[in-house]
Amino acid sequence: MKGSRIVFVLLLLLNGALAVVNFLPQPEVTIPTLDDGIPEVSSSNRITWVKEDVTRGAVRPRICHVQILDFDGDGNAEIVACDAVRNAVVVCRRSGSGEWTEELLAENLKTPAHATVTDIDADGDSDIVVAILGDPLPSDELVGQVILLRNSDGRYEQEVLLDDVRRVADVQPGDLDGDGDIDLAVAVFGYARGEIIWLENNTGEFRDHQILSRPGVIHVPVRDFDGDGDLDLVTVVSQDEEEVWGMENDGKGNFVARQLYFTHNFDVGSGGLSACDLDGDGDSDLLLPWGDNLEYGHGWPQPYHGCVWLENTGDWKFTVRRIAQLGGTYAADTADFDGDGHLDVVLVSMSNNFVNPDNPSVVWLRNDGKQNFETWRVDHRPVELITVASGDLDGDDRPDIVAGGFHIPMSGLDGCRRLTVWLNHSAEDADD
Repeated sequence: MKGSRIVFVLLLLLNGALAVVNFLPQPEVTIPTLDDGIPEVSSSNRITWVKEDVTRGAVRPRICHVQILDFDGDGNAEIVACDAVRNAVVVCRRSGSGEWTEELLAENLKTPAHATVTDIDADGDSDIVVAILGDPLPSDELVGQVILLRNSDGRYEQEVLLDDVRRVADVQPGDLDGDGDIDLAVAVFGYARGEIIWLENNTGEFRDHQILSRPGVIHVPVRDFDGDGDLDLVTVVSQDEEEVWGMENDGKGNFVARQLYFTHNFDVGSGGLSACDLDGDGDSDLLLPWGDNLEYGHGWPQPYHGCVWLENTGDWKFTVRRIAQLGGTYAADTADFDGDGHLDVVLVSMSNNFVNPDNPSVVWLRNDGKQNFETWRVDHRPVELITVASGDLDGDDRPDIVAGGFHIPMSGLDGCRRLTVWLNHSAEDADD
């Protein structure tokens, strides 16, 4: 009897939750589908990709995030990475002779998920704000944090800005209340419970405000999405539902949440969300990679995996278009890889069917200028890639690619690597 009552109460709670969800505005969209099966990609074109293994450490690596930027202001780009094996944030530099070195910036960070470089105290140097997941496994425990690595003459002192929350997946800076200092938007992924909050910077003290309650929020890009002069937020929800939400800012840190997109296919497996102006019309669009399919067993590509472009058409309306198919797609970034003046896209795969060597782990999508995309192979190894970034790492004014590997236990796969770079060379360079 007791078990029956518990089931009955759970059913009542579920029905109530469904009623609330159905009450919310839900813009129905139709996703154009590509042909089933593995997409055909070309393995050669006018770009030759030269692969370099940045660091050989960690047999079973867990790199959660990579980015390319001029970290130390010397005019050269570096790689900043979050390493969940070392529980550290590191910076990797490439010498003119092609040698890679690595510097430890901070350690004792329990599963760092994302690092954002910003001058949060306006003292003229670069600090780092780190999203602390706390546990790589599903959990609703209060293990998440936001930690500031404050730059003190090149040394980084750790300060806890947010504590006692569920797993934190992303932190992004911006003046969200228009008072001239840098606040922080925080994606608390959690597991069955999560939220979007913003941390109000009050002369170095941070006060948290909840904006949205949703489980499994991954990234929280900060941009002026509606063109009204203040900074808004967007996020992707990947637990229970598959949704994209926008949070419209009134300029003073008051937000109105809007559901921008949802799909009835709860199995698409959103891997993240990035903001970019893909069509070059001056506003911020969104890229949504699909392919987190660990629920189905590792290495099983689905025909709906790939990348979706949410084109910003104004007034918080987004037109949804699928631009690529790639099994196990987990991350995306943009750059003009072929130098034709149009933004292209790079995708990496976490769990494609890598037993078949024809299945790529890295592809780039060539934009013809009218947002028609052709998929080109970059490489099929290494495997189990979950983060990617683009930027000029060798100083030749062409964007290169870096990707981080995250080994999945019991996957049975070989060939996962910690950090891998593909240098962008033209076909003419390869012949020199």
